[in-house]
Amino acid sequence: MLNKKFFKTKPETEVVFEFAREDVSSVKLAGDFNDWVPTPMKLDKKSGVFKLKMRLPTDAEFEFKYLLNDAEWENDYQADAYVANDQGTENSVISTKAA
Repeated sequence: MLNKKFFKTKPETEVVFEFAREDVSSVKLAGDFNDWVPTPMKLDKKSGVFKLKMRLPTDAEFEFKYLLNDAEWENDYQADAYVANDQGTENSVISTKAA
């Protein structure tokens, strides 16, 4: 799940990436905004949801995926779009363009 907060005074969008699946013990976020280096997401033990907050430039689109248990790549079920990648699968896309 993606939650976005647009700032009126800064050219940034705060994005909270969230991922939950019962059989997953670790989740990392990788995308073109972090050179595809998997960044660990923190588990909210109360909700069972892994979360990571980032600030991204406004008026842009970024591709990303989640790395589950350091072994399985997964898309965001509520991404803004999906695009084909060179691995024969798809990447999630997040847009920071104001509606």
